[in-house]
Amino acid sequence: MLKGKATGFFDKFRGLFSRKYTFIFVPDVTGKFIRFSTPKVVVKGALAALAAFGVVFTVFSVTIIKKNEDLRELKELRSSTAAQKVEIQQFNQKIKMVETQLSRLEKFDRKLRVITALEKQNPASADFGLGGPNAGDAGAEFANGVGKMNQSMIDTLNGDLGRLRQQAESQEISFFELDEFFKEQSSLLSHTPSIWPVRGWITSTFGYRRSPFTGLREMHEGLDVATQNGSPVVAPAAGVVITSGFHRGYGNMLEIDHGYGVTTRYGHNSKIMVTPGRKVKRGDVVALVGNTGRSTGPHLHYEVIVNGVPVNPYGYILED
Repeated sequence: MLKGKATGFFDKFRGLFSRKYTFIFVPDVTGKFIRFSTPKVVVKGALAALAAFGVVFTVFSVTIIKKNEDLRELKELRSSTAAQKVEIQQFNQKIKMVETQLSRLEKFDRKLRVITALEKQNPASADFGLGGPNAGDAGAEFANGVGKMNQSMIDTLNGDLGRLRQQAESQEISFFELDEFFKEQSSLLSHTPSIWPVRGWITSTFGYRRSPFTGLREMHEGLDVATQNGSPVVAPAAGVVITSGFHRGYGNMLEIDHGYGVTTRYGHNSKIMVTPGRKVKRGDVVALVGNTGRSTGPHLHYEVIVNGVPVNPYGYILED
């Protein structure tokens, strides 16, 4: 019985391969025909395998293409992100430069208002809380999220720009007020000390200090500017020389009356170049630096006196 079933199975198997396709090829018009036959099941199997291979190849190709596109987009995104980071950092540096310039303008504005008695009217003196992200913060935010970081930095920079614009507008108003004042007070300005009488190193500032001679605490009523012996001392504003000669601790001393209650005093000079009654202009050489009087080395002792009261000369120097 088993033998009969096996015989039947092989008969069916032989039947499948007995049905064939015949293929005829003609090499050229004069050549011989080439004919060969192959079972239909083989042809169908080959076609099915070819179709399956085509599907697999198509899916694989689409997957590879999609992956390549994703990699290219990722590369472009990283490149764009890096470029945006550099641009934002450069923009941030420009904002900091503007902040520094505005800070200098505000400092200059305050000095101008000290000598013009307008210090309480300065509209640009408010604290605008300027600032921006630094490079380190930017790097950390990029690591946490490109889109969120970019938006955060842009919002911060936009806020800084708004505050800078507000401060610049206020500073412009302030300078406009000062300009109007200056036009009306040209005589006062020309007689107001506003430049360094000599260039050098400040060795002692205005205020209380320990005396270099006694070691006791004493009031120092001017600025000591150390420089080379014989350096020219210039008048910081227009005025009239009222004192010229040797005076106790000052040594060779010079005093100029600038009017409007303001006088300046210069001590320890090696030589005085002007005499009492002489009119001087800002920038005129009036003395030479020396080491006369109560002095430990070549320097200029410079005082500004307003209505008989010594004040800090630095507040009257508009130069850096």
